[in-house]
Amino acid sequence: MSENAATSASTVPPPPPAIPDDTAIQKASSWVQPLRQEIGRVLVGQTALVDRLLVALLTNGHVLLEGVPGLAKTLAVRTLSMSLKAKFQRIQFTPDLLPADVVGTMVYHPKDGTFTPRLGPIFANLILADEINRAPAKVQSALLEAMQERQVTIGEQTYRLPDPFMVLATQNPIDQEGTYSLPEAQLDRFLFKVKVDYPTPTEERRVLDAMATSAPKLDVNPVIDASEIVASRTIVNALYMDDKVKDYVVALVHATRNPAPLVPHLKLLVRCGSSPRGTINLALAAKAHAFLAGRNYVTPHDIKTLAPDILRHRILLSYEAEAEGKTSEDVIREILDKLPVP
Repeated sequence: MSENAATSASTVPPPPPAIPDDTAIQKASSWVQPLRQEIGRVLVGQTALVDRLLVALLTNGHVLLEGVPGLAKTLAVRTLSMSLKAKFQRIQFTPDLLPADVVGTMVYHPKDGTFTPRLGPIFANLILADEINRAPAKVQSALLEAMQERQVTIGEQTYRLPDPFMVLATQNPIDQEGTYSLPEAQLDRFLFKVKVDYPTPTEERRVLDAMATSAPKLDVNPVIDASEIVASRTIVNALYMDDKVKDYVVALVHATRNPAPLVPHLKLLVRCGSSPRGTINLALAAKAHAFLAGRNYVTPHDIKTLAPDILRHRILLSYEAEAEGKTSEDVIREILDKLPVP
């Protein structure tokens, strides 16, 4: 075989994995409903939030939760970790927090003149970065390597983080005093930005009945091991996505960058659209969403359901948009309304 032929043969991409049938999907997703039920014993409502957390676990992503205090953001994360037999760590972000307080540091032993690593709280499966926007930029950037590379560097040594590893950061949208806005580079590394809303009156009555006591029952039984979710990622990656649905994802993301051909009046409202990471995340998250629904294929409905949470933090608006009171959700909704569905 000639050198050119050998080179050509070595660059042929591997064949795509076989699409799992309904039986394989049902077997691989058998943990979904029991997990939802167990979480529902403690967490009232917030079904969309729970689904986003499960999608993030299945896609190896991270979640930014935005909502006023008291909406059970911390309770949701803690309950999920107990249901998964996963290690949970909460890090309270404050203005005086240091990067070493998050990732760890080298400790000097004067007796023998040596350094040993002290691993930080980031070495857990689920990390709750509470009020992440209260820490300065140097602490926020300490999370970047962990979130993207699944590793941290302490001194001259690099340490792998456990699998699964997910950062769930929270921020308060109404309290801006003493906060530091997250840079766009870090925002882009979050799979979702989920806005946690108030419960309905019916749900709030259930919260009252369950929690209006000095010792509420928050016991959760472990349903599955976190390793089972990691194993499910292989099935999720193999789900079928039609070429027309892929084109729909690309067209949607491109419309966030240049909305004028589709919605002319948005031309002056969007300063910067989603990055290609948004395209990748939307497609992968749609597969996970289909998996949770027990399907082996992706539909446009999966795309439209997840698009606001995946794209809202990847769209930068102009001053004109702020003057008109427009939000990124308004832009996404108008694009989805005008974009032809395959």
